[in-house]
Amino acid sequence: MDSADPARAFVKDVKRIIIKVGTAVVTRGDGRLALGRMGSLCEQIRELTSQGFEVILVTSGAVGVGRQRLRYRKLINSSFADLQKPQGDLDGKACAAVGQNGLMALYDTLFSQLDVTSAQLMVTDNDFRDPDFRRQLNETVNSLLCLKVVPIFNENDAISTRKAPYELSLQDSSGIFWDNDSLAALLALELKADLLVLLSDVEGLYTGPPTDPQSELIHTYVKEKHEGLITFGDKSRVGRGGMTAKVKAAVYAAYAGIPVVITSGFANNNIIKALDGQRVGTLFHREAIKWASIGDFDAREMAVSARECARRLQTLSSQERSKILLDIADALEAKEEEILAENEADVAAAQQAGYENALISRLAMKPGKISSLANSVRVLANMDEPVGRILKRTELADGIILEKTSSPLGVLLIIFESRPDALVQIASLAVRSGNGLLLKGGKEAKRSNAILHKVITSSIPPIVGERLIGLVTSREEIPELLKLDDVIDLVIPRGSNKLVSQIKAATKIPVLGHADGICHVFIDKSADLDMAKRIVLDAKTDYPAACNAMETLLVHEDLVQTGGLNDLILELQEKGVSLFGGPKASSVLNIPEANSFHHEYGALACTVEIVEDVNTAIEHIHRHGSAHTDSIITEDKEVAELFLRQVDSAAVLHNASTRFSDGFRFGLGAEVGISTSRIHARGPVGVEGLLTTRWLARGSGQVVDGDKEIVYTHKDLNLEA
Repeated sequence: MDSADPARAFVKDVKRIIIKVGTAVVTRGDGRLALGRMGSLCEQIRELTSQGFEVILVTSGAVGVGRQRLRYRKLINSSFADLQKPQGDLDGKACAAVGQNGLMALYDTLFSQLDVTSAQLMVTDNDFRDPDFRRQLNETVNSLLCLKVVPIFNENDAISTRKAPYELSLQDSSGIFWDNDSLAALLALELKADLLVLLSDVEGLYTGPPTDPQSELIHTYVKEKHEGLITFGDKSRVGRGGMTAKVKAAVYAAYAGIPVVITSGFANNNIIKALDGQRVGTLFHREAIKWASIGDFDAREMAVSARECARRLQTLSSQERSKILLDIADALEAKEEEILAENEADVAAAQQAGYENALISRLAMKPGKISSLANSVRVLANMDEPVGRILKRTELADGIILEKTSSPLGVLLIIFESRPDALVQIASLAVRSGNGLLLKGGKEAKRSNAILHKVITSSIPPIVGERLIGLVTSREEIPELLKLDDVIDLVIPRGSNKLVSQIKAATKIPVLGHADGICHVFIDKSADLDMAKRIVLDAKTDYPAACNAMETLLVHEDLVQTGGLNDLILELQEKGVSLFGGPKASSVLNIPEANSFHHEYGALACTVEIVEDVNTAIEHIHRHGSAHTDSIITEDKEVAELFLRQVDSAAVLHNASTRFSDGFRFGLGAEVGISTSRIHARGPVGVEGLLTTRWLARGSGQVVDGDKEIVYTHKDLNLEA
């Protein structure tokens, strides 16, 4: 269970569960019992009882089963003449009496196969008017549960005297109910259940009819938000209630203190998943409005809220936006102790879980990190205003001026792994560039991300709104977010090759990022070897887990013959770097052969290969690299220029470490990520990579009218009017 999601945290206290299964779940379309679904239900109940849960079942289906059986009996007992007459409806109470016998016989058979004992309890609405009945009901159920027996409730429709439906209300203490949904809600209160699960033939409550493609599943029902906005479809094909009845029963129980989950009885193990804290179906809880107020919204609403807040942010002056960033920097330093405590808890949990050292290294916020992050935010605050800059001014014709201006992209979705410091950089860039932001960090950094998000959003003024930056806490929301190409404008994944590839395959939204950081350093034959040693050691050992760390060292073959390579290899090994060679290097240097040249170690390890010359090095980089960052060390300016021009990577350096390929070091203030995509932004992406352009035209009454009356001048003008 994701403990950062308060809407699912209640399950840790659940002991007694009431499960209500409807007619549409226990029967097939032809009215016969759905043996597979009933078997799956019984298996889940057996699993729950073995884990120590107390399970009470409320079942529908008797009338449907009885109707199917009586139709068959009537058919075989009718003459041909009888069959020619109009066939009236069967008596519902007779159907209930016949069907209940068969339904309970099947439950008994299924549970017996699982070594579970069940008991039948039939009730009517009038029973609950009697205090003695209610007291005896509690005693009997408690006794059965102590004996590990599963009580199975159903309304005794065969003898019920109720004629018309009754409306449930929180003021109704008489216990009147209308169908098995409301019976289940009533029993949940009467028997002091900790959770009520209503199984349906759909995934949960939708914003409209489930068959409508525009309808979306509501994960958490907020009465104040959803009541009156939901359009219900048809009622159940076989039962009396349908979703309308389930929602009424769920609201009744939830606001009386019993959490309720409406979920599908057709899907496998949904009850087990709900008790594991997974987001299945629709949750009803009386605390839901509090969760909603701190950002527990569905995917679309989070994105729409971010866009609305971003538009308000864009109305502020440059000084006002800078003030927000300065407040964020101050807040980070003020809360440093609290932030580091949460980060230490994440690191300890990751170590206990056995995560790789490279991931733990990226996760840990070392001493001085908060101060460094705060300073980078201040650098952004003091940058020239990036939004609304005039990039080009043109006179289209006499009296009409066109301006091309910088503009925010809109709403960004950033999915990142491990590094909580990335959250600060990304959030500050979003504020500086006037964009809305949705963030999804890795579960290993959930405490760090939660406290950093809280600190940052608390610094955003109410006139903008803290929903400018949303923190997605559930992995299950990502597929929904990736579908929202109408409200999310750019996705930036920061993580493994697998993560980036999965996201690119799952969305129509433009994706900016890199899958691998396979960075090369090539030492040319004319290199200053002392310089080469310093650069290579820095590129590999300064921060081995970084995506701009050197992963492959290419060496000109002449340096092998002169012995210039030996000192460097020894120095790397003394620093603890594990070396793997290509076919040539493994033989010459007597080191293990690398499994692949296309490999990102993210640790104190690298591949070494010997090449003929700069052209061979360039060819190797194009074939095996990731177009991230590559460097050449040489004193030959012509060779250097050839390398700089021809290596097709996002960042190419001469006589400098690959570790310089970073937004802060490039003077961008911070970076949202490093892009190897060949779109509008490559390399470290700062504020400018999060901007697009708009055209603003100022005329004086001009019309086109087939271009008959207008004379185009298309004259370039000074940027300042």
